[in-house]
Amino acid sequence: MKVSIVNKSNNPLPSYKTSGSSGIDLQAFIDSPMVLKPLDRVLVPTGLFISIPEGYEGQIRGRSGLALKNGITLANAVGTIDSDYRGEIKIILINLGREDFIINNG
Repeated sequence: MKVSIVNKSNNPLPSYKTSGSSGIDLQAFIDSPMVLKPLDRVLVPTGLFISIPEGYEGQIRGRSGLALKNGITLANAVGTIDSDYRGEIKIILINLGREDFIINNG
């Protein structure tokens, strides 16, 4: 399967960190830090555009460490990227913690 990726951000392309990794970490592509207050949601751009073959989908899943340590999780539990979607990948985050959470570029 071939997935085309266009990176319009100033961040490196996502990659697998270890041979046992089941997914890749996405990075925020923002001009200035974003403050995510408790119980607020925010749409975080990545600068990534992908082309997934028909019959497949991409999935965006939360990280357990980020949820446990900071209360940050995906607002929609699992984000689905349909094979015909060609827009920028953006992540909907929610802060279920008690403290403000700062999102920086990268």
